[in-house]
Amino acid sequence: MRRLLTGSLVTALLLLNTLVLIGPLMVFALLKLVLPGRYRDYASWAVMWIAETWAEIDKLIFALCIPTQWDIRGAEGLRIDTSYLAISNHQSWVDIPALIQVLNRRVPFFKFFLKKELIWVPLLGLAWWALDYPFMKRYSKAFLDKHPHLKGQDLEITKAACELFKRQPVTVVNYLEGTRFTEAKRTAQGSPFRHLLKPKAGGVAFVLAALGEQLDALLDVTLVYPGDPAPGFWDLVSGNIPRVIVDIQLRELDPALWHGDYENDPAFRQTVQDWVNQLWQDKDQRIEQLRAELR
Repeated sequence: MRRLLTGSLVTALLLLNTLVLIGPLMVFALLKLVLPGRYRDYASWAVMWIAETWAEIDKLIFALCIPTQWDIRGAEGLRIDTSYLAISNHQSWVDIPALIQVLNRRVPFFKFFLKKELIWVPLLGLAWWALDYPFMKRYSKAFLDKHPHLKGQDLEITKAACELFKRQPVTVVNYLEGTRFTEAKRTAQGSPFRHLLKPKAGGVAFVLAALGEQLDALLDVTLVYPGDPAPGFWDLVSGNIPRVIVDIQLRELDPALWHGDYENDPAFRQTVQDWVNQLWQDKDQRIEQLRAELR
């Protein structure tokens, strides 16, 4: 009964926070849509401030209502005035609140690359656009085989969408696994890793090709939860997660990772894939070490 009451209260407070702030966010989103020049940047800053405030209030709700201990490691060197590529393992809907706990107002407000079609989602599409989420357009290999004159256009469109990041810092989050980890998925795909699915290098290669010159460092984030399988969002809001470890390794990015053609150059593609696989081998070992602390 206590968990039901706690979960209901926290859910209601999170919903109230969203309903109160979504209105002002939409107002500035619409202003950004119609304002010219630098005034558009001011509207963009206002939207970002509202989103960060929303995240900070969510953190306060969690701090006051649930007993979860956020064991954050490696956040001391994070900066708000630099640009990052953040990668993380992906296990649960709790991953997003965990990233908010560690990254909000420690680094530039984090963003995800979204498919261009998502801009038409009612309200959310406008909010994502106002938050400067980059909308990417990617053509399939089969489509490009039929329309070879469009090769490289998808990357150029995405680079154009990222032009704003030349004027302001950014944190781009990429989940290399592409989906949440489960033991069944790991077995089905024959993953060589104990705690991770196989990483997909193509997505991160696309991000690096579009944004590499703007990115200053890699945030290698490792999330570890007690129990198996990983707890869900209801476990979090009902106070059923005693501790979450969020481990951050700050790594340099080699410019060689974006000076090449991932789609058409096999040697360059192998270089990126080797880099990703090494990151994943290190992360798998790190998860094993951190899980031992929660047993």
